[in-house]
Amino acid sequence: MSGTIYGVGLGPGDPDLMSVRADRLVRNARHVAFFRKEGRAGRARKIVDGMLHETATEFAMEYPVTTEIPVSDPRYNEALSGFYADCTTQLRDLAGTGEDIVVLCEGDPFFYGSFMHLYSRLHGVVPVTVIPAITGMSAAWTATGAPITWGDDILSTVMGTLEEEALTSAMKAADALIVMKIGRNLPKVRRALAASGKADRAVLVEYASMSDQTIRPLAEVNGETLPYFSIIVVHGQGRRP
Repeated sequence: MSGTIYGVGLGPGDPDLMSVRADRLVRNARHVAFFRKEGRAGRARKIVDGMLHETATEFAMEYPVTTEIPVSDPRYNEALSGFYADCTTQLRDLAGTGEDIVVLCEGDPFFYGSFMHLYSRLHGVVPVTVIPAITGMSAAWTATGAPITWGDDILSTVMGTLEEEALTSAMKAADALIVMKIGRNLPKVRRALAASGKADRAVLVEYASMSDQTIRPLAEVNGETLPYFSIIVVHGQGRRP
C-alpha cells in the first residue's frame, strides 16, 4: 500500500501561526522534504527548527536556478521542469514503499508555492493531501495594522514579474493591492504604482511575521532591489458604515 505525500503549509514564517494539524504532522514525520536554494538552509526548514523527530530523514530539494536566468528565458522553465520531475520521482518512489512524506511549504501550498508543481505531477499517482495555511500576504497586511479591504473593494494580487503595461493595468483596475515577487523588479513596480495613482499609499513589508520583520512606506525605501520575502501592500479605501 502506498504512503501519503503531505504538502504541509507552514504559514508566513512564525511557527506559532502554524495550524494544529500542520504542527502534528511535522512533529510526527519520519520523512521530511523541503525546497531550498543551493548553499542555503531553506526558509521552510528554518521554520520547523527544533520540531522534527530525532529519527526523521530529510530530503533537501535544491533549485537548479532562481534568479540567475530571466523567467522569460526558455532555459529557466526547462531547468525547473526537469527539477520538479526528478523530485516527483524520488517522492513517488519513497511513497511506493509505504512511507509517508511531509513536504514543508512556506505560506499556503496552493498559493504561488513550489509544491503546486509536485502536486500536479503526483495527483492521481499516489495519495496526496494538502494542508492549507495562513499566507504571507495575510501576515503582511496584518502587520500594517490596517484592514486591506473595506466594503466592496476589489483586491488584486499581482506579480512584479509581469510586463510593465500589464502590471499598470492590473493596478489601475484594483482598489486594494498586494504586490509579490518584487526583487529586481522594484523600479518597474514603482513606475506602475505611480502610473496607477497608488504610489503614495504603498507600504513595504519585509519578512512578515518573522523576527526580522520591517514595515515602511515604499516612498522611504532606497535601492532597486528587495529581498525575496518582500510584499507591497496598498490598502483599499472602500465603503464603510
